[in-house]
Amino acid sequence: MTEKAQKTRIAPVPPKQANLLTRVMYRVARRRFGEVPEPFTIAAHHPRLLIANAVHETLLQSGSKKLPASVRELAVFWTARTVGCSWCVDFGSMLQRLDGLDVDRLKDIDEYASSPRYTDDERAAVRTVIAQLAAHGPTRRSRRLRSARLRGVRPDLQRTLRASLRWGGEPLERRWREPAQKPRKLVLVCDVSGSMAPYARVLLQYLHAAVATHRRVEVFAFGTRLTRLTRELAVRDPDVALARASEAVADWSGGTRIGHSLGVLNREYGRRLGRGAVVVILSDGWDRGEPEMLADEMARLRRSSYRVVWLNPLKAAPDYEPLARGMAAALPHTDHFLAGNSLASLAELATILEETR
Repeated sequence: MTEKAQKTRIAPVPPKQANLLTRVMYRVARRRFGEVPEPFTIAAHHPRLLIANAVHETLLQSGSKKLPASVRELAVFWTARTVGCSWCVDFGSMLQRLDGLDVDRLKDIDEYASSPRYTDDERAAVRTVIAQLAAHGPTRRSRRLRSARLRGVRPDLQRTLRASLRWGGEPLERRWREPAQKPRKLVLVCDVSGSMAPYARVLLQYLHAAVATHRRVEVFAFGTRLTRLTRELAVRDPDVALARASEAVADWSGGTRIGHSLGVLNREYGRRLGRGAVVVILSDGWDRGEPEMLADEMARLRRSSYRVVWLNPLKAAPDYEPLARGMAAALPHTDHFLAGNSLASLAELATILEETR
């Protein structure tokens, strides 16, 4: 550790220097966890903050006891991994170990749908997380105005006059209006060919949740041809929706013709989609067609779209390079290139969509 890091690091409060209440909390933590977690000893510099955190955690644990321990700790672990809190991940794993749960099953969390280590209740908890991720969608500025908390683009005369009544008619408090935000069109195009079979179920659950939570969304699937799945996924039950989608797609787990499928999307559905949509393509980039055709269709799709996001499960590999002809042809026409192999990648996609305005 460098000298600068040693100076800026906050020293923990040892038990001998802590007050009586802090020492009692240290003893309770040591009995519960086997040792006093380091964040507790740092927060002890401010006893009120330490007490507030302890009360907050106690209330959360008492309220979450309605759920089975395995389901509760799985949701905590996934949330910690999503927000990128490495200490929370380690701490949550320790809590699961202390509760006698199988910690090794966390390695298979991305394959929860097919892994025998997860129960139906735990799979339902993960599906709830996917639904929360799908609730994040792109927005755009509307022509309509709304009341602004801070200074906006136009003065709000009506609210300014109403506020002036407090000061005898003097307009001392000015009110403003700003453009409102409205949902932007979202287009999801999923590859259901044979090479995407390990990821198809999780991705389709994300598509179903997106249809359920957004009004301005269109969903398509493709293998050797394009199939619109918006109506098939517009049901409440996810299992029924996935069954209807699999029946509608005739080329499930077959070959891949990305360029031809995007050509159908541009020509037959271009007017329905309109201009300014955010297009998300979920594919590994393996294409049996001509790369020139794929490049032309991607260029046309990019010109009519606001953003093009490509999720490729193969990108999760540290040594991955887009050497496949299809992926190399499509990559210059994409705005964001993400991995699509796990729930964490869907969380990254949700962040990008929420930032699109």
